[in-house]
This record gives sequence, structure tokens and C-alpha cells, in this order.
Amino acid sequence: MHALVVVAHPDPQSFTHAVVAQVAEGVLTAPGATVEIADLSAEGFDPRFTAVDHAVHLREAPPSADVAAEQARLDRADALVLVYPVYWWSMPGLLKGWIDRVFANGWAYDEGADGRTVKRLRRLPVHLVAIGGGSQRTYARHGYFGAMKTQIDHGIFDYCGAPVITSELLLDSESPAARLEIARAIGRRVSETVRIADAA
Repeated sequence: MHALVVVAHPDPQSFTHAVVAQVAEGVLTAPGATVEIADLSAEGFDPRFTAVDHAVHLREAPPSADVAAEQARLDRADALVLVYPVYWWSMPGLLKGWIDRVFANGWAYDEGADGRTVKRLRRLPVHLVAIGGGSQRTYARHGYFGAMKTQIDHGIFDYCGAPVITSELLLDSESPAARLEIARAIGRRVSETVRIADAA
């Protein structure tokens, strides 16, 4: 079982990166499991959707080398985990740009001439771990978490067919220790989900 954990935070000492470490440790509790951490900021991934990316979307050009490398990394993964801070009630622009460019027409999905969409990522379970400020009450009162689930869980991953197994919001109303324990449990769930799917 190989998990790809993608993180979008510029500070390696951030709480977001501490959560990534705990998720990875949880995954590695499963015998034979491996983890690759894709630190988009440290790796210098360019999130800008350019004319080349638009041509890829139209199926008029192959993906650029950096996008092809990310797609290959995802092809090797049995599970995808995204860990990110909540910026303006969504994911950071760096992570959104990674999705915009990498989850391309022809790879993550196919737009057919008949208007039907073929979902190509059904084999890839996804675990989403968002880290936010404020309280659960604030998110519930304004419908923020529901809006995030609509745009990310449904709007991105369901569109591609990737099943969202975990959609967790870690808020600073909980203690850091409690949130880190949840992150480690999510890591264990990543391995368990893949093992169950393999056994089915």
C-alpha cells in the first residue's frame, strides 16, 4: 500500500506539516505500507494554469513535464491524502492550482463528444484533512464546511470518480494534541481502506 500525501503550506515548521507527519506515521503502522510526501511549496510547483494547460484541456497538446510527473506520482499511489490550511474558506491557491493543472481532461476524466463525462479516478480513494481557525459553531453557523465539501469533495473528486473516504476539518478549538491524534488515526484509516478494497 502506497499513499501519496500532498501538502500546501510554505512553513515546514507549521502545524499543517505536523499533521502531515502524524498522517504519515499512521499510514506506516500497516505492514509494508509506504508514504510519499509531496510538499508543493518546497518542490516549487507552479500552480499557474497557462495556455499550455488550456491546450491540454482541449486535448490539443500533451501535458507539460511537471504535470506528467505529478500524474505519474498519482498513478503509483493507492491512496491520496491532501493536508492543507483553510484560506478564505477553501484550500490554498497553490493546492487548487495543482488540482487545476494535474487533474486534466484525458487523465482524471474524459469529456465525451456526447456530453457525458467518464470518471477515470475511481480506483483512487481520497482523504481530505483541512486545518482551520475558529470553532465548529462558526463553520456550522455560516455553512462554511458544507460549502467546502460541495466544492472540493463533490465538485472536484466526485467529478473524477475518486471516492472521498475522509473529509476532516481540524479546528483550533480542539487541543493540538487531540488534532494530531486525529491525524494519526486518519493515517491508519488510509491503510485500512486500501486493504479492505483489495480484499473485496
